[in-house]
Amino acid sequence: MAHCLGFAGFSNSGKTTLVAKLIVEMKQRGHRIAVMKHDAHGHYKEAQGADSTVFVETGADAVVTLSPNGVHIYEKNESPSLEEQLVAYAHLDYIFIEGFKREKHPKIGVYRTIEQKELLKGLAPSLIAVATDLTILEGDFTLPHFNLNDIRGIADFIEQFFMNCQF
Repeated sequence: MAHCLGFAGFSNSGKTTLVAKLIVEMKQRGHRIAVMKHDAHGHYKEAQGADSTVFVETGADAVVTLSPNGVHIYEKNESPSLEEQLVAYAHLDYIFIEGFKREKHPKIGVYRTIEQKELLKGLAPSLIAVATDLTILEGDFTLPHFNLNDIRGIADFIEQFFMNCQF
């Protein structure tokens, strides 16, 4: 069963950059990684003019594109659930989840401004650590905290966290 870890923060907090760097580090360590991103506002679009886009636009319920190095799946689903997608990728080592900040899986909070940090406090029950490029003052968080650029340290923490926990 894959270990699921979220990266929660608000727009421009550094989530995508952090996840991308962690993918590289974790792959170097031999892990298989999936990433699930929350598109809360429905902005994702298929590439204009691609065959798969034509199939989607003409009403196909699912489009599976197979290429020499991967599979892209588009499936219409009126209320897709994070849980069912996690099951589909349970055979991997880790699933990094960007967004879905209100879900219950463990999360690393990511912020770059004082305002973003304050907003994260509402997510406290599921936060297991924080990552920022701001100076963390004593008493700011009782959680482990990392510099956003300390990719090795964050990867070490992730591995250790899941070794010690039953998630």
